Amino acid sequence: MMEDTAGRTMVRAAMKAPYLERDEEHVLALRWKENNDQQALHQIAMAHMRLVISMASKFRHYGLPLGDLVQEGHVGLLEAAARFEPEREVRFSTYATWWIRASMQDYILRNWSIVRGGTSSAQKALFFNLRRLRARLANGTEPISNTSLYREVSVALGVSEADVAMMDSRLSAPDSSLNQPLADDSGATERMDFLISDDPLPDEVVGDTIDVERRSVWLKTALGALNARELRIIEERRLSDEGATLEALGEALGISKERVRQIEARAMEKLKIALVKQNPEFLATAA
Repeated sequence: MMEDTAGRTMVRAAMKAPYLERDEEHVLALRWKENNDQQALHQIAMAHMRLVISMASKFRHYGLPLGDLVQEGHVGLLEAAARFEPEREVRFSTYATWWIRASMQDYILRNWSIVRGGTSSAQKALFFNLRRLRARLANGTEPISNTSLYREVSVALGVSEADVAMMDSRLSAPDSSLNQPLADDSGATERMDFLISDDPLPDEVVGDTIDVERRSVWLKTALGALNARELRIIEERRLSDEGATLEALGEALGISKERVRQIEARAMEKLKIALVKQNPEFLATAA
């Protein structure tokens, strides 16, 4: 009730505010810009509240209070006043319209659903134009399928058909709680029960990451116990994604593949000794 009263008071005050002629508007804009004249700003804002209220009424079908839309539009109006350049000889209402609409649309996108949507310009265009385009296309003599609708809208707005389908789905149904039972009885299965993920838990992911980083440090330290030829063989045989063959390494090093195998076995033994010596817990971790 208080909100309705405040809204009616605001509308009456806006309707009583005098219109501004071009010259008068220009003088007030200069006073505000050059002298930070708050009274001039107030006169400009009040003279254009009719515009704010008119635009707010066009967004009422989104189910949000008219008073809130007017307040958001007033914020956009003040933003326009702060950025207006009177020397460009453009009427303030023409310039302010974009800021008022943008402020209201942002408010609607933030409050229409608990799920944030319309973060890109394409998504915003879809949100505010899909219903209008659907109604226009449905006025034909024959019913239009969703496939044809999505194709027509995607061409008209320059977005993908998948984005159109997703937005259409969002606009066609209200938000639903994940804890809402799928049946009437209190012990029924909830929607959340069907969203179980097979991915590891966050603490498991963190634990695995820490283990991998720790073992990488251990291995880097242990590799320092190898000579140059042993290190090359281990890197190309064990630490490479492709894994070089004994024959290929033998040819590269000028030795037989059996000799490569012996050096590799010795290097692996040296690595194990180095790991256990520097990190006794390695045995328990590796087990």
